[in-house]
Amino acid sequence: MLINCVAYQEGKKLSDIPVEDISEYIKLDDTFVWVALRDPDAADIALMQEEFGLHELAVEDALRGHQRPKLEEYGDSLFVVVQIVELVGEEMSVGQLSVFAGPNYVLSVRRDANQGFLGVRARAEREPHQLRKGAGFVLYALVDAVVDRYFPVVDTLESELESIEDHIFSMQGKQRDNVERLYDLKRKAQTLRHAVVPLMDALGRLYGGRVPAVVDETQEYFRDVHDHLHRIAGRLDAVRDTINTAIQVTLSMVAIEENEVSKKLASYAAIFAVFTAFAGVWGMNFEFMPELKWKYGYPFAMLTMICVCGYLYRKFKRVGWL
Repeated sequence: MLINCVAYQEGKKLSDIPVEDISEYIKLDDTFVWVALRDPDAADIALMQEEFGLHELAVEDALRGHQRPKLEEYGDSLFVVVQIVELVGEEMSVGQLSVFAGPNYVLSVRRDANQGFLGVRARAEREPHQLRKGAGFVLYALVDAVVDRYFPVVDTLESELESIEDHIFSMQGKQRDNVERLYDLKRKAQTLRHAVVPLMDALGRLYGGRVPAVVDETQEYFRDVHDHLHRIAGRLDAVRDTINTAIQVTLSMVAIEENEVSKKLASYAAIFAVFTAFAGVWGMNFEFMPELKWKYGYPFAMLTMICVCGYLYRKFKRVGWL
């Protein structure tokens, strides 16, 4: 679906243009065209390929979706894939933004993402001195917007981790729930990391040394985005390490709880073993056993067993087994 198709000249908006006129506008001096698509079908992509002269391999990746973050050069144009990570309720959703950037055009293709980039276009149009830099600045603005949306996701993961840590020592008997929450949190952190680290490697090629001509005037901007990604990656590594530690602590708490149960069972087993031992000895049917004909034999036997069991119970209670 077509969102926008706008022509800009010397950093200022000319007008919204029909898709069929794109090839004519990109021939004009100091003019570039910025087109935004959302969940396009094969026909939409084919039309854009014809108007912009896009490389067939890049078109295939944009049409297929679910690509790893990357940057590829095709002649004098760039193809950039960025993963859009969003939290929808408690679930993490991963979409994709594919950007074709050439000397006089930018084509963005958004897939499986709820949030759009109309705010990015509005911001760029309010800064014509920046927009005058052309496709390189638009590419930066789009990637920067995606990266900025990573920060709230990291904040949410950190807050959730703190909440779980607060309950590790208080939720006795419910440690399984903590372990499940920790593994789910680890999966989310890993998903975001898969979006951050490859993109960080890709953007490292857009500043310093030889860079594509499209971004020659915006190198410092991409260095700033790369720095943001580096900070996010560091926070994710800290979250992952803390999760691993929390999992180990939780499993240790489970082992401690199981050990307490084992102690109680062993204590009661020892106490009842006294009854079994005395009853086993006094219950033997020999004719000449001592106290066999004694009038007070039964009360004496019961009192003895009760006293011994009481002594054992008190002993186990004192050492903390009961």
